[in-house]
Amino acid sequence: MTDTQTLQEIRTSTYEAMFLVSQAAATDLAGVIDHINHLFQRAGATVLAMSKWDERRLAFEIDKQKRGIFLLTYFTANRDAIGGLERDCNLSEILMRMLVIRADHLTEEEMRATDGREELAVEATLRAEKAAKAVQKDESVSIGAPVAEQKPEPEPEAAKANAPDAPADEKSAPQTPQDNPPGDSPAGDPVA
Repeated sequence: MTDTQTLQEIRTSTYEAMFLVSQAAATDLAGVIDHINHLFQRAGATVLAMSKWDERRLAFEIDKQKRGIFLLTYFTANRDAIGGLERDCNLSEILMRMLVIRADHLTEEEMRATDGREELAVEATLRAEKAAKAVQKDESVSIGAPVAEQKPEPEPEAAKANAPDAPADEKSAPQTPQDNPPGDSPAGDPVA
């Protein structure tokens, strides 16, 4: 072994990272996983295990989101690359929060035992199918003012002709002398 290989091995550590993703971003869970893998690739890290930790209500709103999905990841990386990984995660528009800590308390076998990438792939396809069905059924949320309700159509003339005639106004209805008490004159008659 050369001195540079020994130095790299000494400077490489195992880490645990928790990523918080909004539910809106998680509709494309496969895209989120690809994005996280791309960030690890940029940092020169090797992913040992990745799994969905939980989906829950947040203690406080983050970016106007009340719920989120937590992804737990174990990886190995050079100690110098962690700062760049954290910077990339903070600049990401997909990730809401992330936390990286050293994982010296676990062995590599224990980390690999928690790997849930296959389950994540299944969940990603299920979420994609659900989103596609929602678009087909037009159940998606629309932004903007509500659509005005349509006014009822006017009745056709044939229906009006069959309806019984009813006076629209009492004054326009013909009055008979029996309808008026004595001393009152019908409308339009001069008083005698």
